[in-house]
Amino acid sequence: MISKHTHCTVILLSAGLMVASSQALAAETTCQQISEDEVASLFDRWNDSLQTGSSETVAANYADDSILLPTVSNTPRMTFEERVDYFDDFLVDGPSGEIDKRWVHIGCNKVVDAGLYTFTFAETGESVSGRYSYTYAWDGEDWLITSHHSSAMPE
Repeated sequence: MISKHTHCTVILLSAGLMVASSQALAAETTCQQISEDEVASLFDRWNDSLQTGSSETVAANYADDSILLPTVSNTPRMTFEERVDYFDDFLVDGPSGEIDKRWVHIGCNKVVDAGLYTFTFAETGESVSGRYSYTYAWDGEDWLITSHHSSAMPE
């Protein structure tokens, strides 16, 4: 037979576990706040990193498990090293991007920034318009790119 004391202890322990579980779940789902202006600054951070001429600096904007589907390569870039390899070639002509039209969707610890942009290349003077999408995720310390797709305009 279970005593009243044992029964009360079991109920209190169960209640304590439920509170601890709820607190852990709340901690996991705390949403990092970000504004549309701050989302725009994430592109600016990426664009500024292009200006350094360092492929490693540009690749540092991406989460470890992100994917880059670049404009001028048929190869998806899944690792830091593959992204560095892509930017080694891309940075040669001194690219600088400017957003022409943007659509932003903000979720809980995830952001989508998609639209149209134009790149101007300092070395050639050429401009190329393209479509883009960046997804970002909050990693507990910073917003990092989790996917980046870029393609030239079809016309």
